[in-house]
Amino acid sequence: MNKVTPFLMFNDGLEAAIEFYTKTFPDSRILKSSRDGSDGPVQSAEFIVGGQHFMAYAAGPYFKFSEAYSMFVDCADQAEVDRYWDALLKQGAKPTQCGWINDPWGLSWQIVPRRFMELVGDKDPKKVQAVMQAMLKMVKLDVAELERAYNET
Repeated sequence: MNKVTPFLMFNDGLEAAIEFYTKTFPDSRILKSSRDGSDGPVQSAEFIVGGQHFMAYAAGPYFKFSEAYSMFVDCADQAEVDRYWDALLKQGAKPTQCGWINDPWGLSWQIVPRRFMELVGDKDPKKVQAVMQAMLKMVKLDVAELERAYNET
């Protein structure tokens, strides 16, 4: 275990959430889980998603996720953005804006193409501003549109 590990408090659906996360992202697996009784729902779990270790607990309605805490997914290209975005949508996630999407359990995900991070890291503030303005108009991030904004500046 890492010295510091994110601990997620789920309202409900812990088992379905961790099954989805570990099937969707590479380098993921459920390490252990415990049930409430012999056949009850999963009450607590340790799992790895994308190489990141997590702990979780089914806490009931006392805690709610917010966009103040999100999962940032570094995507190699548009195809990877599309794959994760579509997987989340099929699971019932709700897109918000700027590459953010909220899964059915309330957790927020930022599905971000690596190229976006490269473009906003440019030394030319006008190019960075153009990319940011383009991004602010998007729901799912589109690499071709981001590059167009960058190149036309």
